[in-house]
Amino acid sequence: MSRFGERRGYHHGNLREALVEAAVQLIAQHGPAGFTVAEAARLAGVSPGAPYRHFRDAEALLAEVALRGFERFTEVLSRAWSGAGTDPARGFEALGRAYLDFARREPAYYAAMFETRLDPAAHAGLQLASDRAFGVLREATERLIARLPEGQRPPGLMVALHVWSMCHGIASLFCRPDQARRKLPMAPEELLEAGLLIYLQSLGLGAT
Repeated sequence: MSRFGERRGYHHGNLREALVEAAVQLIAQHGPAGFTVAEAARLAGVSPGAPYRHFRDAEALLAEVALRGFERFTEVLSRAWSGAGTDPARGFEALGRAYLDFARREPAYYAAMFETRLDPAAHAGLQLASDRAFGVLREATERLIARLPEGQRPPGLMVALHVWSMCHGIASLFCRPDQARRKLPMAPEELLEAGLLIYLQSLGLGAT
């Protein structure tokens, strides 16, 4: 049984955390559009009006989940990048695997981050948190293309966006934990590795 299964009171300073955890659980079960503030309050064991001390509406609560998701995502990507050693190509591969692993292990956060119509500029900190996560991939890209002669380097932002699109597409199609996941005759990681290899080779940046 979930730890939210029994109604309980809250202590000062814990309500916000309890609501975020309840929202994550509801998103995992029903998707980012499948919960209300009242449901989160019920799951957290507080009165229907209590959440409004911290969140003005369901969108604000969803934005907080998305923000925390991006923070977790940044940590995961940073660990993968720093743990791959000094070879940027190997770091790139590690980033791709970490991306897919996060989508698979944290589906509620991933959905809140990428499957909503939230305007990042309308929620304090959300745009910055998103930019920090992308910044890890952007740094890896700049390190990788620096291997090429200066006059032959493609725009780093363009390459980072291409790789992000590849990672995100494979994660969204093939790493979902629900029935929307498409079937593959191989592991999603293998598909991504092959795609990255072909793309990087086309730039003269074959993995070593």
